[in-house]
Amino acid sequence: MLRTLAAALAASAAVLMTVPAHADDLTLERVFASPDLAGEQPRALRLSPDGKLITSLRPRADEKDRYDLWAMNTATGQWRMLVDSKKVGTGAELSEAEKMQRERARIGGQRGIVAYQWSSDGRSILVPLDGDLYLATLDGKVTRLTNTPGGELNPLVSPKGNLLSFVRDQNLYVSDLNGGQPRKITPDGAGTVHWGEAEFVAQEEMDRSTGYWWSPDERYIAVERFDEAPVGTVTRAAIGADGTKVFEQRYPAAGTPNVLVDLYVMRPDGTGSVKVDMGTDRDIYLARVKWMPDGSALLVQRQSRDQTRLDVLKVDPTTGKSSVLFSEQAGAKSWVNLSNTLSVLKDGSLIWWSERDGHGHLYRYAANKWTQLTKGPWEVAELTGVDEDGGRLFFTANKDDVLERHLYSMPLRGGAITRLTEAGYWNAASADTNASRFIVSRSSPTQPTQIYLADATGNRVSWLNENALKPGHPYQPYLSSHAETKFGELKTADGATLHWEMLTPRLEPGRRYPVFFEHYGGPHSQTVSRNWGNPLHQYLVDRGYVVFMIDNRGSANRGKAFEDAIWHAMGSIEVRDQLAGAEYLKSLPFVDRKRIATYGWSYGGYMTLKMLEANPGVYAAGISGAPVTRWELYDTHYTERYMGADPKGRDAKAYAASAAIEDGPKIADPLLLIHGMADDNVVLDNSTAFAARLQSANTPFEMMMYPGKTHSAGRDIHVWTTILGFLDRTVGAGPK
Repeated sequence: MLRTLAAALAASAAVLMTVPAHADDLTLERVFASPDLAGEQPRALRLSPDGKLITSLRPRADEKDRYDLWAMNTATGQWRMLVDSKKVGTGAELSEAEKMQRERARIGGQRGIVAYQWSSDGRSILVPLDGDLYLATLDGKVTRLTNTPGGELNPLVSPKGNLLSFVRDQNLYVSDLNGGQPRKITPDGAGTVHWGEAEFVAQEEMDRSTGYWWSPDERYIAVERFDEAPVGTVTRAAIGADGTKVFEQRYPAAGTPNVLVDLYVMRPDGTGSVKVDMGTDRDIYLARVKWMPDGSALLVQRQSRDQTRLDVLKVDPTTGKSSVLFSEQAGAKSWVNLSNTLSVLKDGSLIWWSERDGHGHLYRYAANKWTQLTKGPWEVAELTGVDEDGGRLFFTANKDDVLERHLYSMPLRGGAITRLTEAGYWNAASADTNASRFIVSRSSPTQPTQIYLADATGNRVSWLNENALKPGHPYQPYLSSHAETKFGELKTADGATLHWEMLTPRLEPGRRYPVFFEHYGGPHSQTVSRNWGNPLHQYLVDRGYVVFMIDNRGSANRGKAFEDAIWHAMGSIEVRDQLAGAEYLKSLPFVDRKRIATYGWSYGGYMTLKMLEANPGVYAAGISGAPVTRWELYDTHYTERYMGADPKGRDAKAYAASAAIEDGPKIADPLLLIHGMADDNVVLDNSTAFAARLQSANTPFEMMMYPGKTHSAGRDIHVWTTILGFLDRTVGAGPK
């Protein structure tokens, strides 16, 4: 049976990858090949301290996942390579800790140089590479700073550029940037104790990747210490083709203990250490740490375990004493979302982001009083920059269209808002220190990502990556078959407005087409937007599929009430909203009602299972990638935010209703279950438990496991060869 199935898959894959329907159609092989179809996309663009250079990480033309460090002269527009990752790097294997950090940052598949930092004097750049640290100067010279087997994590050049800091062997080290032996400045990092690192849930769920923070004047370092002894372990077998490595991973599952977190302030040599008073409740989250510009105090964000309260503490760095500056409190059946927006102005006032009026907006806090700066039924994504001398602030938001994101400016004390970016695009932006220049990244359904340098009025000064779809661009040969992305809305039975997007093949009158119905469905994500899409969607359209996506309630950027609909009810309203999408599809004359296949990964994989369980016969087949199948198996900070912190007690009914395992045998439609066997995010236990439940009930399904692959396994060509083979057998490509 296995040999027959493998042969069928291989034959199907050969046809899928090598025989396009038309000469200008994509092949699956080309989708995953180099160079990237979206064009060369530089990462981590930054202005040098003197503004004379723009640096970025650029992929190699022949290896799209390997990055080198480049610099552009802003006066001439000329680019040159500063550090060649292949010439400088050793190719050494990364430590397990660094591999997991990269996985948390969703860059696990990237190689070469994945991060860098300018020194404050603009004369050198710190470059981590292959587990060690290098210092690159603008004349092309690269000096190796470390040479150790264990590797260095979270390296930083101190704010004034005099010192180098990093984490090694669970302790924080500091050395002179230009030489000298590193000094271990923390006392007891070993076993379950870590200094200077961010714990698992901080990296995975809280958007906090570091565990130490320099004061602006270099007098102090605030350092996190966490002890993971209370945290339960899961056995993670990194099963690879050449063998298996077994890791006992500390994984804080919902309802179980978290790490014990403390915060200390010390001098750069480790002396004068004081413990920060974060209150008597030890079961809290250290969400954010930020120094006041003059180094006189720390602002520490402390989040309650149930995530209904967020306190901002003001801390004296000399004594560790703290006081509550202000707090955010969640409404009924809700939670407090974290944000990276906290800017301290010269007069001591703060710019802060809050959802206290039901939408994410900017506020100014001064002399214990609040002033709301932005207001309306739309969402501020983040504060981009503040020009105090000019009296203006800059932010990104969806003020003009929920499917777009733009850069805006407004007076610092409130007033008229001006959009600075062109309609029809999804934009991201970063600013220099004084918010006088901006690096703007944008894309649309017809234009892959472009990057340009803009002034404070939004005028484009120069292209950093025009990425025009002209001859020579990797996607240009396929433009003639590029399917237009259509957008629309539908109303649910209870009156909610949902946004959808759709791509269709060249429709022939009287013929009906299968649908690839993709979903994510979880919180903190927006699927439907006016940006450049996944080339896999164009490939599927070339194969004769309609591609359809809809954003259900619970998803991001529609306001707190829209998101709060999943409170203690995961797998309910999202499933009904996706069903409304399926019913809409079945009303279209060109859709084959009997050939709608549904696909999702991670939360989307969970949704596939819940959708098939709830509505047998609606979907012709389902693909579930790396699904959570019982929320007690997922981590504390994410799960408890939505489902509650007591899965065995007061929240037990909600957890039971949200689970996918018990109702698994209700699935009557073809199912393909996929999981990476080294997944440390949604651990493999989720899929093995689900598979065992279906097997015990004699419920047929197909399964593909990936040795050595993590939660990012879905980016592998074999995954999509498997998916397309499954769809060929169960749904069938092309019209009928």
